[in-house]
Amino acid sequence: MTRFYVVLLACLCILRTYPAQAQYYYYNDKYYGGDWVVELGGTLGIMNSLTDIGGNKGIGKKFVKDLNWKMTRPSFGLYAIATYHEFLGVRVEATFGNVQSYDSILKKVGPSTFGRYERNLSFRSTVRDFQLVAEFHPLFLKIYDESKAPRWSPYVSAGIGCFVFNPQAKLNDQWYYLHPLRTEGQGFAEYPTRKTYSLSQVNIPLGVGVRYEVSSGMNARLEFAYRILFTDYLDDASNKDYVNPALFSSYLSPHDALIAQQLADRRISTVINNQRGDPKDNDAFFTIQLKIGFTIRAVRKKK
Repeated sequence: MTRFYVVLLACLCILRTYPAQAQYYYYNDKYYGGDWVVELGGTLGIMNSLTDIGGNKGIGKKFVKDLNWKMTRPSFGLYAIATYHEFLGVRVEATFGNVQSYDSILKKVGPSTFGRYERNLSFRSTVRDFQLVAEFHPLFLKIYDESKAPRWSPYVSAGIGCFVFNPQAKLNDQWYYLHPLRTEGQGFAEYPTRKTYSLSQVNIPLGVGVRYEVSSGMNARLEFAYRILFTDYLDDASNKDYVNPALFSSYLSPHDALIAQQLADRRISTVINNQRGDPKDNDAFFTIQLKIGFTIRAVRKKK
């Protein structure tokens, strides 16, 4: 993590010293950008998640009230955007990162967590996220003279995305993929409502950010993007009740059944709230990213 923040600081310093030029480029004496401007760039930032596992002190709460910043991990990505007259953009983006959490992080506040600490579950997962979103820049609904156009432009974004994940948990210093172990009895005849979840899912990305035009050929963005998910299994934990451990041997190999029994129920003591997950709310993840993009503009030839 220290190396990551050094790289991020270096990027910010480069932006600070990059020579600035005039901002507005429609039909002036040098650039002839047309109605659309294309921008290609990369992103560097952080990723975190909101799931049933881990969290903060007290009983599990919704949204950022249960966020634990210690679980933040680096992320990176690539994007391409076509912007119409600076105010409306259509962006495709790929983001890669990791999410993780574990109940043992609640040890210092264990008595306040109503059994979440004693539940002792944990997970990690790589995340590959792909999205198609629209960016809206309200300041550029107004037409500016070249010298008066703002360099800073706050914006909102929304669209549709898909992501790929694959949760793991650690047992005896070895990591195991949880999906094939069916730790909550997914697909068992004894639990007909517990369906096997897909490792590729649709999401709804919502974002807010600010764009700064460094020069005629370079933009920078700082963006917070929240993904609304349609699954509660990003962390492989959802249902309240623990599965009957004797059933694993009926659906899994002897080796996998033994591993599944240990990873499905990791309680370290008798707990007040004896439930595994909370199916009322789906999981979510978010990113905070610095985006550096280079614009492609046609140059008007002097006569």
